Amino acid sequence: MDKKTKQTIQMLRDLVSDIQGAPFPGSDINTELYSIWYEHTQRAAVECFEFLNANFPKEQKELNKSIEKIFPDD
Repeated sequence: MDKKTKQTIQMLRDLVSDIQGAPFPGSDINTELYSIWYEHTQRAAVECFEFLNANFPKEQKELNKSIEKIFPDD
């Protein structure tokens, strides 16, 4: 397995771990705790997307083409 693949797997595992650690949305949830979790998870997601776009551009181009087919410009 090459370095990029290993790094991708680790980033995805970290992101899934962050998502699984979400505070339970009950009546006792602390707004500050949720905000901290949300910001942390969003940062991990953005880093993951940026890495994927930078290291796997072919897949990104194919995704863009698929989206354009669904939502064509007039």
